[in-house]
Parts: sequence; C-alpha cells; structure tokens
Amino acid sequence: MTETRDQDNQENDGMTAPERLAKIRHEVAGLSARVELIAVSKTFPATAITPVLAAGHRVFGENRVQEAAEKWPDLKSSFPDTELHLIGPLQSNKAAQAVALFDVIHSLDRMKLARVLADEMTRQDRHPKILVQVNTGQEDQKSGISPEETADFIRDCREILNLNIAGLMCLPPQQDVAGPHFALLQKLSQQCDVPLLSMGMSGDYEEAIKFGATHIRLGTAIFGPRTAKL
Repeated sequence: MTETRDQDNQENDGMTAPERLAKIRHEVAGLSARVELIAVSKTFPATAITPVLAAGHRVFGENRVQEAAEKWPDLKSSFPDTELHLIGPLQSNKAAQAVALFDVIHSLDRMKLARVLADEMTRQDRHPKILVQVNTGQEDQKSGISPEETADFIRDCREILNLNIAGLMCLPPQQDVAGPHFALLQKLSQQCDVPLLSMGMSGDYEEAIKFGATHIRLGTAIFGPRTAKL
C-alpha cells in the first residue's frame, strides 16, 4: 500500500527509465539538494531495474520481502553499493529476512515488531536504519502508529529495546490534500528528534520537499506504468 499515490495509470511517455530518472533528478535538485530519491521497483523485474542501476542510481525501494529476496541478491552482487529500502508493511515472521536484506526499514508500526527487529539485529549483528510509520490520517485499514502515540512509542523503542529510530514515514489518505499530513510528520520528527522523513511520491513529492522530506518514493515516474498490481 505504500505507493498508492504513485501514478500507476500514467500514459507511456516514450522515455526510458534512465531518461525519466535524469529528468526527475534535475527537478528535485532545483527544489532541494538534501533529498534522497528512492526508486520504487516493486513489481518490476530485474531486467527493468538493471538499466537504472547502470545509470548510476543506487537507492531502491520494495514493498514485499519475498519479492525483494527473489531479485535483489543477484542485483546487489553486480552493484554492491546499492541501498535497499523496505517501504511496505512488515510481518513479524519476515523480520529476520528483512534485517538480512534491507538497509533501511520504513514501516515499523507496533511494539511486537520492534522487539523482533531488535532481537534479529542483535543476532545478525546487522543494523538497518529503522523508521516508524505514522498513520497521519488515522485510517482503520492502514498500518501505522497514531500521531498521538508516536512520541511514547519511539521513547519505548529507544529506552526498552535500545532500538535506534532514525526517522518517520507516512502515506497520506488518497482523498486528502497531502500538505497537512506532511506538516504533521515534520512536527513529530522535530518533537521526537528523528531526522529522516520518508514522505512524498510521484504525485506530491514537490509538496513533501517543502515540508522537509529527506526521502521521496518514486515508482512509475521512473519505471513507467506497471503491468502488475500488488
């Protein structure tokens, strides 16, 4: 669900993925020099990802642990400096695999998962950055900590589990104007002293950057329309 605002139905513009990437990089550079662009490669095969890697991009996002495990070990063997982000929901029984595979996990949303991640990070001696997903729209069907509980949750993760929380992530409701949700996440990041802000996708990344996004998640804007749906 993490990329439902992405423009999955955009028309084919005739550009290649590296050409789209170069165009977006130029646009983003004009807005902020501090934003990391996550190329969301969910549902796209390795053959679609390789040209983007060959163009020099090294930060990618996936929604599902299993899908990432099927294609990224081989890709990383060829491009070992790649940074892989998990931007979709994480089940506790996939935590060990996620810790082994991903460099950043954006979707911590409950204490049970926090405990499992902390245990796995100690066991594997591998410490991906962890972001807390905040349900800024307080939608029943969506994962995430409520805004009111975010500060206490981060405190417990730090003090009880010694878990280093690096930032926050949100996915505003599709029907809402995104700006107030980004403003709320920015306020929470300042209150909780977590510097990373993962927010903004193809349709609203410019607005997210205005509110201090450090990571934007762009999928079809780079790779083109998807032929498969999650």
